[in-house]
Amino acid sequence: MKLGLMLPAVPNLQWDIAAQLGVRYAVTKAAPELSGLKDPSDYASLKTVSDRFRERGFHLYALEGDEFDMSRIKLGFPGRDEDIERYRQMLRNMGRLGIELLCYNFMAGIGWFRTRSDLPERGGALTSGFDLSDIDNNVPLKVTEEEMWRNYSYFLESVLPVAEESGVRLGLHPDDPPISPLLGYSRILTSADAYRRVLSLSDSPSHGITFCQATFRAMGEDVFRLIEEFGSKIFFLHFRDITGTATCFRETFHDNGPTDMAALLDQISRHAPDCLIRPDHTPTMAGESNENFGYAMLGNIFAVGYLKGLLERRSASS
Repeated sequence: MKLGLMLPAVPNLQWDIAAQLGVRYAVTKAAPELSGLKDPSDYASLKTVSDRFRERGFHLYALEGDEFDMSRIKLGFPGRDEDIERYRQMLRNMGRLGIELLCYNFMAGIGWFRTRSDLPERGGALTSGFDLSDIDNNVPLKVTEEEMWRNYSYFLESVLPVAEESGVRLGLHPDDPPISPLLGYSRILTSADAYRRVLSLSDSPSHGITFCQATFRAMGEDVFRLIEEFGSKIFFLHFRDITGTATCFRETFHDNGPTDMAALLDQISRHAPDCLIRPDHTPTMAGESNENFGYAMLGNIFAVGYLKGLLERRSASS
């Protein structure tokens, strides 16, 4: 297993802290608004981002998220073929640069979504949560689930051959929160059965899963059984925990939720030993800004230490 951390595309204090924590593998989002460059379909721009990490001693292992506007692809609008070609070029560029993994999603219109970002956690830390009763979800449907499945299948058929040729693995992230519809947009990746359908679309070695443990837990799924079932198709583990269900939940500290996280790592090491792991959605701790909630650094420092301890425990007992 590889321990990574989500870091900005431009060096800052988080890079210094990650290096001091002993984190070697970096995950980043290289979209233009974050990198200051063109999107990763431009080779020179992606090489610049990759070089930044390499020069600071990191292995840029993965890109994560929408690296440019994916609306036409996800909604099946005119112009999607042009955007898909940009996506394919991004995969070729990743392969040339040795960036091995792309964590992607197929959430149309709305990405990961929370109704609160100021919920009290242990000791007064702030965490985020979702409560369906806090929003008016009775809005006209902009896209059906059937249309979303068609759009996803079209996209996957278009990009998988290039990913495979380029040696890049695609890890599909579930919809967060896993409910459908959400504010007029259908969501299709809301259950283990949806992932079984996804995996049935191709047996390509580049086709796999970002196993966001807390999202699968919110679905009401048995995450330990799913890890065994999905096995080596789990390319990436988002390590976090929640209390609650899909319609009402809150994030927790990694050691303060209902999941036995040590046992979770044991299960991952048995069934997906080559996956990348990174902590996700950490609470905002004392003295930090809550502006970028879920990604403040003090919570990540705690999470990395906790993860390293669990991994060393696993190594010592094996």
